[in-house]
Amino acid sequence: MTLVKWNPARSLWNWNDDLFRSFFDEDKFLARNRDAYYPAVDIEETDEAYRVHMELPGMDKKDIKITYTDNVLHITGEKQEEKEDKERNYHHYERRFGRFERAFRIHSEVVEDKIDANFKNGVLIIDMPKAEIAKPKEIEVKVK
Repeated sequence: MTLVKWNPARSLWNWNDDLFRSFFDEDKFLARNRDAYYPAVDIEETDEAYRVHMELPGMDKKDIKITYTDNVLHITGEKQEEKEDKERNYHHYERRFGRFERAFRIHSEVVEDKIDANFKNGVLIIDMPKAEIAKPKEIEVKVK
């Protein structure tokens, strides 16, 4: 390992360079022009089931499609952009619109005919109960 003497001027230069890079970061700079966006997802596993939470504010349930095939959960949809109003003068615009597709491989068997989805207040919740063979089994260890 090489030791380098601390130089305050170099630290200031790196800070300035990082600030410049983050301001012109392509991901943030072009966010409004993207064709798709990726809604936030949490996947929780218990002994009995998987539960998926997906944030979809401003969407209707008719715009969401859920499929489960070959242990892969697919969630697709499209968030429609509001009609542009030429008289509005935006100072900051972060909301995203467009098509999205998310896919998650589930690593154990689920009971496909008992998968349930609910959509309320912009949050999609999908419950996927595990099949009996996928549930953990407790085995008693006998000491002799």
